[in-house]
Order: sequence, then C-alpha cells, then structure tokens
Amino acid sequence: MVKAKTWILKKHFDGFPKESNFELKEEVLPELQDGDVLVEAVYLSLDPYMKSVHKQKQFISPYKYLNLLSGRVVKSKDPAFPEGCYVVANCGWRTHSVITAKGPARPIMTRIVSEWPSDISMSLALGSLGMPGLTGLYGLEEVCKIQSGETILVSAAAGAVGAMVGQICKIKGCKVVGSAGGDDKVAYLKELGFDQAFNYKTVPSLEEALKNASPEGYDCYFESVGGPFFTAALKNMKPGGRIAVCGAIATYNDTTPQMCPYPHHEIITRQLKIEGFMVSSWQHKDEESVKRMLKWMKEGKLKAKEVVTVGFENMPAVFIRMLKGDGLGKAIVKV
Repeated sequence: MVKAKTWILKKHFDGFPKESNFELKEEVLPELQDGDVLVEAVYLSLDPYMKSVHKQKQFISPYKYLNLLSGRVVKSKDPAFPEGCYVVANCGWRTHSVITAKGPARPIMTRIVSEWPSDISMSLALGSLGMPGLTGLYGLEEVCKIQSGETILVSAAAGAVGAMVGQICKIKGCKVVGSAGGDDKVAYLKELGFDQAFNYKTVPSLEEALKNASPEGYDCYFESVGGPFFTAALKNMKPGGRIAVCGAIATYNDTTPQMCPYPHHEIITRQLKIEGFMVSSWQHKDEESVKRMLKWMKEGKLKAKEVVTVGFENMPAVFIRMLKGDGLGKAIVKV
C-alpha cells in the first residue's frame, strides 16, 4: 500500500493567491493495473501559467495536471517505463502518482533522455532543459524564426523562460535586450550576455527605455507579460516585426481585465506579425531539442539559476513567492 501526499485547491483565488487557498491531504493509491506506472516525485516545478489556468473548470480540485514533476518510476506495468527510469510527468502537486494506462485521460509523461549527464541536476528537466527552455527555443525558432544579426526584445527576461531566450539569441548571433523587475535581475541578465538590460520598475518611461536600448527598433519581441509593456513594445518594433506571445504574467492576478490602448494602428502601419503559441505544439521535437540544449550547456553557452526549496509542505509558499517575483531563478521544490 502506497500513500501519497497531495495539495488540493480548497478555494479558488480571489485576486492574489493565499496559503489558505490550499489544503494538504493524504490518500491511499490504488494497485497498479496493466499499463499503469507508479511515479515518485523528486522535484516539482512552480510556474506562472498555473495561476492563469486555475479558473478553468477542469482544474477545480484536486489541484492536478497543473504542473510538471521530475520523478522516478518505482513500480511499473508498462514496459515503456521500466522501474528505476526517470520521467517528467504532468501529475499535479503530489508526492506519488499512479499514471493510468494509455488513453485520453493519461497525463503527459516522457522519459528523461538517456544521455542526461550525471553532473547536471535532473531538476533542470523542469527548467532550462525542460518546458521553460523549450518554450524559449520554439518561440524563437518556430514562431519568430530569428536570424543572425537581428535585435530581439525579451520581457520578464530574468525568469525561467526569458533567461533561456536571451542566451539562445546570443548563441544564434542576435543582439538581445531584456527587461526585469529588479537591479539584481538586471545584473544577472548582463552576466548572461544580454547586450542591454533595464529595470522596468524604475525607468521614467518604458517607451524611452526601449528606444534608448535599441534606437533602431526591434525585429522580434518575445512577450511574456502583457499590460503596458506590450503597448510600449509595439511602438518600438521595426516594420515587419514578429512577436511571439507565450504569457501575460502582468494580468494573472487581476480580478477585472486590464484595458490598454487599442493597438491596431501600430500593428497595421508596422505590418507586425503577432502569434500566440504553446510549447506542446512541437512536442515531437522535444527529445532532439533537449539534446541540443544539453550540448550547449556542456559547452558553457547556457547557464541556469534555480531557487530550490526542500520540503513538499512548502509548495503553496513557494508558489506565492514565485508569483511575487521574489528570488532569482527557476522555482523548484525538492520533495
């Protein structure tokens, strides 16, 4: 008999989340059937998108299918996932999960590539070498289709996605400008090789800060925040610019929708292409893409920063800190 600890969403958020929205429970897991797999979580990921989807009906309670974990298969009746192998799975805030037999209800689960180096933490499979890193890679390669010599703007640049976007831009020979919400984060961006970086919280004017960082404008914008920054960015795009939209963190805690100036004039006159995307659209490329990023990391071209908190009981607190922007690096809980 295996018992699992699990965090459930006791009450939906009204504005910013509170620890009282969550409740820790324990449950007995069922015996495995043919095709089932028992996964023990080692690391759990906390990401901003979890807040944006909590209103959807399929995410009522328990708080499941909302985050990724890196874990070990401890028991298996599926030959594709033998005991002892490590996986990334979409299981929710749980210490143990029975992944049911293949079918439409089965959470996404993939094996961590066999070439994973022993000197690289498996927690990075949830960050720079996982979903956030792949989001950055596909947004640049598949959506923006960046070219060497172009100038790229990155918002939320010190976050798990943005930091990877900036470094991949440099690998591909681009100039990159990043914004972040703190002087420590700006210093971090410069360490990563960003050509220009600024603190959006302290500049007198976003439009002027963007113009000063790249007077010639921007070929591409990797958009993760929404709000006033998006409006300011539009006015600094080059004609024919491309914008990849993967998030809107500035709006996630709003109780009423934000309003912004209608952007149609800028979009039309600058002939901009704006495309929203989800990382899952290129899932068939994930294995090859992770291997490429592993190679870049081994070569010293990619760096990763994590904020690892030990203890499953700390999940809500870490989630809230992450949404506040506290800490520098990918938010991870080690079970």
